[in-house]
Formats: sequence, structure tokens, C-alpha cells
Amino acid sequence: MMQSVPVYLSEMAPPKLRGMLNIGFQLMITVGILAANLINYGTDKIKAGWGWRVSLALAAVPAAIITVGSVFLPDTPNSLIERGYPEEAQRMLRRIRGTDDIHDEYRDLVAASEESKLVRHPWANILKRKYRPQLTMAILIPFFQQLTGINVIMFYAPVLFQTIGFGSNASLMSAVITGLVNVFATFEHLSKAYAAFVVLFICIYVAGFAWSWGPLGWLVPSEIFPLEIRSAGQSINVSVNMFFTFAIAQAFLTMLCHMKFGLFYFFAGWVLIMTTFISIFLPETKNVPIEEMILVWKSHWFWSKFIADEDVHVGKAEMEMSNGKPKSDAI
Repeated sequence: MMQSVPVYLSEMAPPKLRGMLNIGFQLMITVGILAANLINYGTDKIKAGWGWRVSLALAAVPAAIITVGSVFLPDTPNSLIERGYPEEAQRMLRRIRGTDDIHDEYRDLVAASEESKLVRHPWANILKRKYRPQLTMAILIPFFQQLTGINVIMFYAPVLFQTIGFGSNASLMSAVITGLVNVFATFEHLSKAYAAFVVLFICIYVAGFAWSWGPLGWLVPSEIFPLEIRSAGQSINVSVNMFFTFAIAQAFLTMLCHMKFGLFYFFAGWVLIMTTFISIFLPETKNVPIEEMILVWKSHWFWSKFIADEDVHVGKAEMEMSNGKPKSDAI
């Protein structure tokens, strides 16, 4: 799901709504986390000691909804063109854009499809010099997302809150509070006042993540790859994300024992590094049609050196650089 949903949304959404819809994807993830925290809090009150079985079994409910719901999802125009259904692709474009004026975008999709058919081995091609910007972002964005430390809070919130003086029941409720903040935003013994102060800052931190690395960590990689390497690129993005989710989850308790409060300085240092990197090396992709994204990399001061002029041809005729905005923003 983490691989396919962001790409599906990016292919279906018009450029001006692509960010909003992908942020909606992240919002639903946070709603799920909140629901899980509430379920854990409720089942913990089952005195017989089998509440954890109820909590675990209820995970089957959203899984069933996703499985059944996927059957009713329409194919993307890109997929229809790739499989040789041009008329259906045009009908789908008219349906999801709400207009008959889809000819420019359709030509871009066809050109991208023809280009992708020339690529026999996307996993080998993604290593080519001209795809260096996308490959770099597909690795570093999920890497940085996990080094924000968000999953330390999400996975181990009850442990953290117990270490600052809350009881086990209060720790679960504090986890619910951070889940609420995540939705509405998108180690020693301490005094109660100081503990509440720590919870406040954790909530601020979670809100900051929900406004930035939470949704954008999935949005940006899903929209930067050309069609010919899109599946390979998104696979790398998800694999890196899952690997470092696992690594940090496994290492956290050991790091906490050895580094104590210094662990949070560790994550803060990474936040400083990733903020600097993104501000310098990631160009703005807002309102740029997904099939014309190569022009964004070509105009970047650093990444342009990796992209030859002959690599920039898909969609170039459709771009009209007026006040720095593409013509197809009006779609």
C-alpha cells in the first residue's frame, strides 16, 4: 500500500491538487495511528488479560476494507495507455479532470508511455546519470524521514511517558494525546509539572512532523519519477523507509539506555542536516505536471549538470514559461 497509493494519487490528481490528495493519504495514516492508540487504551482495561488479542485482531478490519475497496478503484490514465487502451484513457482523463480540454495532458502521457517502452530494464536504467536527482531523493527522503525520530514517539510513547513519571495507564493516554496532535496538526524521575512540560514539547514536535516530513516524505518521491522508472523508484523509496523504520525501532531502546537524553540531540542534529539538504537540493514541484517534472531538475543549479539537453524532450513543447509557471497549470 505504501508503494502504490502515493503513485496512484499522483497519477490521478491534477497538478494543483496533487499535494492536497497525498497529504490526505498521510492524514488517514495518522487517523489510523490514533485509532490504534484508542483501541490499545481501551483493551488495556480488559481485566482478564486477553485484551491484546482483541487489539491485534482488529487490525484485520482496515485490511479487509483496503482489500475490498481496491477492487472498485478505476485504472489511472497512465496504466490504460500502457496497456493499449487509448480511448479508455481519454475517457478517464475527462472524468477525473471534469473537462474535455485534456488533449495537451493526454499527449504528454502518450509521449511518456512511448519513452517508457524504450526502457527494458528500469532497475538498471535508474542508475543512469540522468536519473541521479530522482534516485538521490528516493534514498535520502525516506532515510531522513525516519531520522526525524517520529517512530520513536509513535512506537515507544508509553515507554517514554513512563520514564518521566506517568503510570502505565496514564502512559497509554499520553500516547493517545500525541496521536490526536498528529491528526489535528497533519529519563529519570521528574516532577509532575516538568513531565507535563515534556509532553507539551513532544506534542509540538509531533505537530511539526505532521506539517512537514509526514506528508511530504511520501508526496515528493511519488511525483518526481518519469514513467519509465516510476515503479522502480517508488520501490526504492518504500524499501529504504521500511528498512530504517525497522533499524531505528530495534536500536532505540539500546540507544536510550546508553545516550539517555542525548538521543534527542542526535535526532535534532539530523533534523538540522535534513532541513539544510532539502532547502538547497530539492526544487519546488508544486503545480508541475508529473510528466514534465524533468524540466524542474534541468533548471536546478546543481542537478542540471546531470541532465543533458537531449534528455529533455517529453512535454517540453507543452511548456510555456511565463512568470515561471507551466502552461498546463490551467488544467
